[in-house]
Amino acid sequence: PDLLPTCNGEITTMSFLQDVVDILLQYVVKSFDRSTKVIDFHYPNELLQEYNWELADQPQTLEEILLNCRTTLKYAIKTGHPRYFNQLSTGLDMVGLAADWLTSAANTNMFTYEIAPVFVLLEYVTLRKMREMVGWPGGCGDGIFSPGGAISNMYAMLIARFKMFPEVKEKGMAAIPRLVAFTSEHSHFSVKKGAAALGIGTDSVILIRCDERGKMIPSDLERRIVEAKQKGFVPFLVSATAGTTVYGAFDPLIAIADICKKYKIWMHVDGAWGGGLLMSRKHKWKLNGVERANSVTWNPHKMMGVPLQCSALLVREEGLMQSCNQMHASYLFQQDKHYDLSYDTGDKALQCGRHVDVFKLWLMWRAKGTTGFEAQIDKCLELAEYLYNKIKNREGYEMVFDGKPQHTNVCFWYIPPSLRGVEDGEERTSRLMKVAPVIKARMMEYGTTMVSYQPLGDKVNFFRMVISNPAATHQDIDFLIDEIERLGQDL
Repeated sequence: PDLLPTCNGEITTMSFLQDVVDILLQYVVKSFDRSTKVIDFHYPNELLQEYNWELADQPQTLEEILLNCRTTLKYAIKTGHPRYFNQLSTGLDMVGLAADWLTSAANTNMFTYEIAPVFVLLEYVTLRKMREMVGWPGGCGDGIFSPGGAISNMYAMLIARFKMFPEVKEKGMAAIPRLVAFTSEHSHFSVKKGAAALGIGTDSVILIRCDERGKMIPSDLERRIVEAKQKGFVPFLVSATAGTTVYGAFDPLIAIADICKKYKIWMHVDGAWGGGLLMSRKHKWKLNGVERANSVTWNPHKMMGVPLQCSALLVREEGLMQSCNQMHASYLFQQDKHYDLSYDTGDKALQCGRHVDVFKLWLMWRAKGTTGFEAQIDKCLELAEYLYNKIKNREGYEMVFDGKPQHTNVCFWYIPPSLRGVEDGEERTSRLMKVAPVIKARMMEYGTTMVSYQPLGDKVNFFRMVISNPAATHQDIDFLIDEIERLGQDL
């Protein structure tokens, strides 16, 4: 095509990019229009056959390229739609979107001040502010933006292991005793995944029992630590969860911190989902004790509505990430540069190439202020409480656990009329198991809304409603309930 860097390509380029921006702007406006579908659902084979997606030897025209852009967005899920409740990350923030466009245009890498001067400084400023909000004096410590909460949690395991056995970096797992980590049975699967990736092994992750609300039971944690030590294993990490994926539960961090201190174990808090509550004066008590953690995962792309991806790992001890991960590559981290080398942050990361994730968070924070994030988060929690109050005594609904939700997770069964008289037993359970998947499939085929469901432990499929989109209103919650009833009446 006749785009830059082609000679005299400026006019074609401007006109092409203007067309792309027009497509994007139409999509953005549509995302907030409740009369449009959340999803135009097609089965994978239909979508594959309907269009030619194959890559060819010959170039396509710019008209076809623009058509490709339109088609892609036509079938995209409108994650900014006020009735999209499917994931922990929802919404579409205008300033965050603008920041993402700028980041893409700047197209640089986060490893050195040399090639990302402003971005590196903004990461420094933003991570320090986040550590301050965790409660570490003066925002001391270290941190990094990583590709998602699973990797942030893996970093925590890596650093905790290095802190206890620095020789593992050179000698590997064979040189150290058998390690064990502890996390709750409701914790995110990434703790086990990290153990597998780091060669610790999933069998070395010990799952601690939770109470009926999904919070880790500290006495069970202590019992399992003592048991592991008696068997000759070395406990090296406890991962507490602040906002579990399904129930939105907050582990009792103060009690867990006491146990970690007693047995000299690294305390990690996975606040990927619940960390955003630190922005709210009304709700941050749910993370009391987080300031005693050695490391914290916090994903602004969830509760704070920053565009994907934006996940921070915060570490209380400065310099530890660097000594754990650095490899001194001399072609990147030359020691005789003419500026302060502490701003070359790349050697403390596992990645070499690292995307600029900080700018959208920083720019949104500038645009909203902490109070703006606070208002947004408080509103989402208020909506969750509204939903809970609406369905807790409504005919045809059963709550998965008692009491009002601690986060925006509201977990419930919808009981169709045909099941309401059936007494508890295998028949009722097996029929109830099928209700949520059918309603979800119908939602997607109509394209009206999306909400997640899953089984958990001995509980069959239930809906897990989560709210992190500031565009959602009371009317959208009402709509969701009506829609579930409309789609599930005949089951």
